[in-house]
Amino acid sequence: MAVAVPVAVMLALGLWGLDRGGMWGDEGVTFMVGRRTVPQIWHLLHGVDAVHGLYYLLMHAVLAVHPGEVVLRLPSVCGAAATAGLVAAIGVRLARPRVGLWAGLLYAITPLTGHYAQEGRSYALVAAGVAAATLLLVRALEGRSWWPYGAVLAVTFLLHEFAVLVLCAHAVTLAAARVRGAVWRGWIRAVGVAAGVLIPLVRVSERQSAQVAWLRVPDWDTTERLARDFLAVAPTGIVFWTSIALMLIGLGAGRLASVALPLLLLPPLLLLSVSQFRPLFHERYVLYALAGAPLLVAAGADRVAGALRRLWLEGRGVPGARRAEAERAVAHVGGRRELVGAVSGGGPGAARGTGDGGTNGVAAHAFPEPPTTHPTEPLDSSPRRPRHPGHLTPLRHPTRLHRPLRPHLLTLAGVLAVAIPFLHGLPGYRDDRSADRRPENLAAVAALVGREVRPGDPVLFLPSFWRVTASAYPGPFAGVRDLALEEPGARSGTLSGREVGPGELRARLAGVDRVWIVAQSNLLPSRWVPGDPADRVKLDVVDGEFARGRQYVHGRVKLALYIRRMLPQDPSPLMRPPVSAATPAPAPPRPAPR
Repeated sequence: MAVAVPVAVMLALGLWGLDRGGMWGDEGVTFMVGRRTVPQIWHLLHGVDAVHGLYYLLMHAVLAVHPGEVVLRLPSVCGAAATAGLVAAIGVRLARPRVGLWAGLLYAITPLTGHYAQEGRSYALVAAGVAAATLLLVRALEGRSWWPYGAVLAVTFLLHEFAVLVLCAHAVTLAAARVRGAVWRGWIRAVGVAAGVLIPLVRVSERQSAQVAWLRVPDWDTTERLARDFLAVAPTGIVFWTSIALMLIGLGAGRLASVALPLLLLPPLLLLSVSQFRPLFHERYVLYALAGAPLLVAAGADRVAGALRRLWLEGRGVPGARRAEAERAVAHVGGRRELVGAVSGGGPGAARGTGDGGTNGVAAHAFPEPPTTHPTEPLDSSPRRPRHPGHLTPLRHPTRLHRPLRPHLLTLAGVLAVAIPFLHGLPGYRDDRSADRRPENLAAVAALVGREVRPGDPVLFLPSFWRVTASAYPGPFAGVRDLALEEPGARSGTLSGREVGPGELRARLAGVDRVWIVAQSNLLPSRWVPGDPADRVKLDVVDGEFARGRQYVHGRVKLALYIRRMLPQDPSPLMRPPVSAATPAPAPPRPAPR
C-alpha cells in the first residue's frame, strides 16, 4: 500500500488534463521524429539530437500504436508514476512504511513533477531511471548483485547524458555508509559498464553542442527559482517554510539522509557550477534530483511524530523502559528497518553493535536487516535462555500499549497533511493543465494557417526550426508553398529540412508580392543577426522590402502576413493594425531543443 497509493495518485494527476490540446515546440519535435522510420531517425542522430536518440526510438514504437497528443505524453505519465512508487519504496526500505507513503505522495503532488509528467519529452523517464538505480544501490549495499544497478544506469544515461551526475551523489552515499573496499570495487565495476555505454554518446553529442547555445549563465535568480521548485510543494508561504523545517529535521534520519541529501543537492549544484563557465543548466536536466526532497521531508515529519508520541507517552505516565519497548514493538509490527548512523551517527539501532556483516562486506550498522523476533512471543524470563543480539523483549500486555499509540491513525494524519497543500494549490495545478501555460501552442498556429492562408500562398519559417509547426500539424499547411524548402527533414536527416541557398531564395522572394511568415514572435523587426545564411536573407528581404499586415501571436510563435511595399497613394486594403499584444524584447531565437 505504501508504494501503490503514490503510484495511483501520480497516475491520476498525470492523466488529469492530458488532452489539454496542442503540442508546443519540443513536443512537436518528439512527435515529428517519432513518426519517422528507424533508418531516418538513425540518420538524424548523426547530425542533431543524439542525446535523445533512445527516447526517439522508444517514441517511434509508442506512436506506431496511435499518433496523437495524448499517446505522445503517456510515457511521461507512466515514468512519473513509476518514480513516485520508487521514491516510496526507497522510504520504506530505509525507514518505515509511513515514511515511504508520505514521501511518494509528496513527490506526486509537487507541481514540477506534474508539469513534466505531461510533457512529451524524456525527463520524467530519466527521473524514473535514477530513482530505480538509487533503490538498486540500496539493495546492493544490503548484499544484492551490483549488475542490475549498472544496467539501469546505462539505460538512464542513454535517455539523457546529464543523468551521469547522479554518480557523484551515489559515491557520497557510499562514503557516508563507510563501506569496505569490496563494496567500492563492485560499485566501480557497475559504473564502469554504464559509463562505457555512455562514452560514444558523449562524443557524438559534443559535436552537437550548438543546440544548447541558447542557454545562459545561471544567476542567483535561477538558483532561487530552482530551490523553490525543488524544495517544497508550494514555492512560498507556510507550506514552503514548513517543508524546509521538516527537511532540516530529516537530515538526522541516518542512512535515509545519506541517500536523499546527496541526490537532492549534488546534481543541481554540479551543473550550476559548470554552467558558470559553459552554460548547460536547465532545471529539467536535473529533474531526477527532486526525488531527494520528499524523502527528507517525510523523514523529518516522522521524527517529529516520534517526538510527539514520546511526549504523549510521558504524559500518560508510561515508564521509559516500557516506552522504548512499545516503540520497538510498533516499529517491528510496521515492518520497520532501523535508521542508524550513516550520517548522523545515531538512531534507534545504533546500540546493536558495529561489526561487519553481509555478504557484500558492507558495515552492518549501515544497512542492517530487520529483527526477526516477533514482539508477542511467549515471555520467558529464564536467565539460562540465550538471547539473539537482535531479540526484542516481548511485552506482557502488547495490546494495552499498541492501542494508545495508534500508528495507523498517525499515518493517516500524515496523508491528510499532504492533502492540505495540494488542495490549497489546486487552482495552480488546474492552470498548468492548459495549453496556454506552455511556451507556444502549435495547434493554434496551425489552425490560424488553415483559416487565413489560401492554397498556393507562399510561406517562410523564420528561423527554420518553426517548420516543426507544419510537421506536427501538416493538414492546414497542405497546398501552401514553402519558399525556402529544398529537401524535407526526413529525407535530409535534419529536424527542419534543408533549405535553398541565399541566391535562390532571393530569386524566389523577388517573384512574390505577399508572403506569410511563421516566425519567432520577437523577430521582424529585430537586431538579431541569424547564423544561417538563408535565415539572414529571409530577415533582410522581408524586413527591408515588405511591410507587415495582420499578425497573430501565440506565445513564442507568430503568424504574420507581409506585403511588398507599395506607393503611398495605393495602400493595400489588407494593411490593418496587428491584433496581438506587444511582443517581448528581441532575443536570439531558440534553436532545436536538447
